[in-house]
Amino acid sequence: MFVHSNLKGRVAVVTGGGGVLCSGFAKDLAAQGMKVAVLDINEAAANKVADEIRATGGEAIGVACNVLETASLEQARKTINDTFGKCDLLLNGAGGNNSKGTTSKDTLELSDLENKVEGVKTFFDLQPDGIQFVFNLNILGPLLTTQVFAADMVGRENTCIINVSSMNAYRPLTRIPAYSAAKAGVSNMTQWMAVHFADVGIRVNAIAPGFFSTNQNKTLLYNPDGSLSARSEKIISHTPLRRFGTTDDLTGSLLFLADETYSAFVTGVIIPIDGGFSAYAGV
Repeated sequence: MFVHSNLKGRVAVVTGGGGVLCSGFAKDLAAQGMKVAVLDINEAAANKVADEIRATGGEAIGVACNVLETASLEQARKTINDTFGKCDLLLNGAGGNNSKGTTSKDTLELSDLENKVEGVKTFFDLQPDGIQFVFNLNILGPLLTTQVFAADMVGRENTCIINVSSMNAYRPLTRIPAYSAAKAGVSNMTQWMAVHFADVGIRVNAIAPGFFSTNQNKTLLYNPDGSLSARSEKIISHTPLRRFGTTDDLTGSLLFLADETYSAFVTGVIIPIDGGFSAYAGV
């Protein structure tokens, strides 16, 4: 891995750090000598990632944190400030979907309404509380987290925020309307924040991963026997590089955005890392 020496000693805060993608972000930043606070609602998951970082010689702490509760965020901020100092890089990675905001089929058919089948959820079965959960986690969560940690970043040099959007923000995927709309909101909010924070020295950008195999989506991507699901076959056929992404595929863009040596004039951009999915029209 290329060395970004000017990141060494800075403090990175990574929310959702116990997950597959964001734990990779945390480890990549720690490998550059950053002091990493791994935040997750699951304290055990956060501590596990922090332990793995320390085992390789890095500096990290795990912090239990609910990004939807300001008091929890403030407590996390105090713990981090007392341990490492003020945040230099905030990575808003906490996010996710909810089954109550998801349909069972790609498209609605008349038969779905005329002959209702138990277990088949259509657009008309989407539940407000599930949709609200998705919007809160993916939009309100980063907003509240930024309110808390950006307060320590204002007016300081070389601070930045990196949000995690999604390929869904470019092209809404079938079955997951709430998640697609929420991630479109993340991209829009990233651009808004980039303008809002420009005069106080904070750059704000986002990474938009394409299709990666994670704990959250493995039941959608794979059959019980480990073979690709029908949905996965469709995804791969529309991905020019013909594979799912891995956490290593995100490292270059992450460090590019984090290191002002390379991206000092970059703010308000959303970088798709998708194997060409967004470039392919299907024909």
